[in-house]
Formats: sequence, C-alpha cells, structure tokens
Amino acid sequence: MTDLSATHDAAVTDRGRLTGRAYNDDRGLAARQSLYQWQTPRYDLPGLVAEQLRAVRGRVVDVGCGNGKFIKRLRQDRPDLSLLGLDIAPGILADVPGPVAVADVARLPLAAASVDAVLALHMLYHAPDIAQAAIELSRVVTADGLVIASTNSDRDKAELDELWVRAAGDILGTGRGPARISLSARFSLEKAPAFLDEEFGRVETIELPGTITVRDPEPVVAHMASYQAWADQHDVPFEATIERARTILVDHIARKGAFEITCLGGILICRR
Repeated sequence: MTDLSATHDAAVTDRGRLTGRAYNDDRGLAARQSLYQWQTPRYDLPGLVAEQLRAVRGRVVDVGCGNGKFIKRLRQDRPDLSLLGLDIAPGILADVPGPVAVADVARLPLAAASVDAVLALHMLYHAPDIAQAAIELSRVVTADGLVIASTNSDRDKAELDELWVRAAGDILGTGRGPARISLSARFSLEKAPAFLDEEFGRVETIELPGTITVRDPEPVVAHMASYQAWADQHDVPFEATIERARTILVDHIARKGAFEITCLGGILICRR
C-alpha cells in the first residue's frame, strides 16, 4: 500500500507531467469542469468565491489559476481588485486575462504579507509538499487576509470510480479492475483541514453536495478521458477501458433513462 501511495503521489505532483501533458492546454481541465453543468443543485462556484471576497480590497492572487475561470469572473464582478494569476503550466495561461505569471506554490514570487487574499482552488493536491504550500500561502497573505481553497471529498463521484473498475475488469477479464487515479485524494475535503489548521486559526468548510444527471454518455466519457496524462498509472489499457465504459453507459442509459453521479466538493475559508 505504501508503494502504491508513493507512486500515486509522484504521478499527481510530477511537474513535468503537469506542465507538459496534463495542463499544457485547458482541454482536460475544461472537460472536467463542463460535467458540472448537469449538476443539481447548480452551484455558481466563481460567484461563491466572489461573495467570500466581498469585504476584501486590494490585491488578490489566484495560485494555480488554470484556465482563468475565477479570474475572468472576478474581473467582471470586482474590477476594483488588483488581480494576478499564477500557474506552473505556461500553456494553460494562454487565454487567461493578464497579468499572469508562471510560478509554483512551493515558492511563490511574492513578498511576505503582500496579498489581501489568495485563491488555491482545486490545486493543492498537486503540491509535492502540501504543508509547505500552506506555509507559503500563509506567508504571502496579510495578517487579516483570506485564503480560499477548494477540493473534492473522498466520496465524490463514487459512481465514476465504480464505472471505471467495472470497465477495467471487463477489459482485463478479471471481473473488477484496478481503481482509477484520484487527483484530489491527497488533499480531499476530509484531509484538507489538517493541513490548513497548522497555519490558520480558523478554517471553515462549506460543502457543496449535488447530483449530476446525464442522458448522453459523452460528457462522462470526456471527463474520464481527461485523465489521459495519467493513463500509465491505471494498470489497464486506458483507451480500451474508456470505450468499454462508453458501452456500459449507453446500456445503462437505455435501461434507466439516465446515469447519475453523486458529487461532493467544497470550499475552505481560511483566516488567522
């Protein structure tokens, strides 16, 4: 189990894999984001983040800003803020409204206490040393500043995990195959407070439960295929497993009318 965990951690945090394959553009991330348009209730996550920043004035830095989903919304809703987007992957920053810079959460190019709020949204599980990343976030934010992180629960999208195990088992002829990789497992909603409590006196978790209901297999297939950068970690032919999952989905939807996925994500509001 230790070796498996170490292998998983190395794959999820490998800088070459992240910058060169997983986030060299935003296709994989966009596929994962787009699945939520079929979720009920429908959460406006950028809007929720903007609401948490309502009392913040000055400088806000989005660390691991990805394709700029949150920065774009804040530029629209909060033109008074000074915004900066940072990410380790130059390719994914191509369409993010500037200013942006290439930077790693392990060593932020920011002076101590120079930022009024920091966003670290669905990205801390990619930090090789999550505790050190939390120290960096704490270092750069002002004494009365705010850090907003987000991630998924260990129980998030269990139906997709089961679909993968079944499809992989069919491909391997073993009944049930190996589990698919979980990006958020290292910094799940359940584990996150333990990392953040070390640096922040108050950590509030806001859970965002919901159900995704699809009547077309393709959004689910696109979501599963978005893990292509980690295909070598699955101990099963990746594309064949994706195709088998599509067949299972088509059959399930024909019989049941829809495929449902239980979701549980959340945001963590951190203050000193």
